[in-house]
Amino acid sequence: MRILVTGGAGFIGAHTSKALAAAGHEPIVFDNLSTGHRWAVKWGPFEYGDLLDRAALIDVMRRHRVEAVLHFAALSSVGESNIRPDVYYRTNVLGTLSVLDAMKDAGVGQIILSSSCAVYGIPEKIPIDESALTDPINPYGSSKLMAEKMLGDYARAFNLAAVALRYFNAAGADPDGDVGEEHSPETHLIPSVLQVASGIRDYVNVFGSNYKTLDGTCVRDYVHVSDLANGHVSALTSFKFGEFRSFNLSSGCGYSVNQIIDRARFITNKEINTRILNNRMGDPPVLYANSNLAKSEINWIAKRSDIDTIISDAWSWISHHRFKVVCS
Repeated sequence: MRILVTGGAGFIGAHTSKALAAAGHEPIVFDNLSTGHRWAVKWGPFEYGDLLDRAALIDVMRRHRVEAVLHFAALSSVGESNIRPDVYYRTNVLGTLSVLDAMKDAGVGQIILSSSCAVYGIPEKIPIDESALTDPINPYGSSKLMAEKMLGDYARAFNLAAVALRYFNAAGADPDGDVGEEHSPETHLIPSVLQVASGIRDYVNVFGSNYKTLDGTCVRDYVHVSDLANGHVSALTSFKFGEFRSFNLSSGCGYSVNQIIDRARFITNKEINTRILNNRMGDPPVLYANSNLAKSEINWIAKRSDIDTIISDAWSWISHHRFKVVCS
């Protein structure tokens, strides 16, 4: 298949482009490089453009004879979304609307949305499954839930095949070293911790130490980015026209911030200094899930998502590949 990958120069989009190419598909990356990297586009054509430019999207879809869309392009910081909800709704909601309208005009009938566990808010029960109430507590989660609702409405009205993959915390790096995580500034926990271990920064911020968890820090479910990428390839076989479907992609295990830092100290054999800050608005205390539905419906299993493999792959990227790629 010829597949348009919006945001394909970003962390998850680039890994997924590699997985698509390995499965025999052609990924066409559409990205404005606001947070992505041109060097991360290695497995197919690159088209520079903005999500809100519907004419550009239609042109790319028609010119490349696109058959499906994987929609990654979005903003994804919970903290930032509380400060700039306007930007998040414009990018994540209006951007998704632009993609859907372009698909309708170009005759593209299949889409997979990069969604988030943030749509659940504070869950009533753990582990979370897809039947859980969706009640976001931050603008980022709200924007993702709105995007999902638009997919459902468009699927039913225009006979699209639409899937949302609800990620838990994407982490790790390509085990071959072809691509990895590069944000500026870095806000994700595991690369931030490893930047301290490598001497790039002096300490890692820990947002809150008084949550109702085992050690007072937030608990999250970390999923290897290569497993997420393979989830998109698997989901390509699950399309049902006129329907919207959602799946959790998770490891099924929860780790606290302090546990992540301790494992990183062990794996890197480095001291990692921390700085305790106030709880961050919009952060649920505990989020982890099961992916039984993805296993049964799209034959997806998280194969590299044990926490030591995730941290080891990310450490290899930072210590052996990062500077070579950035400076090339």
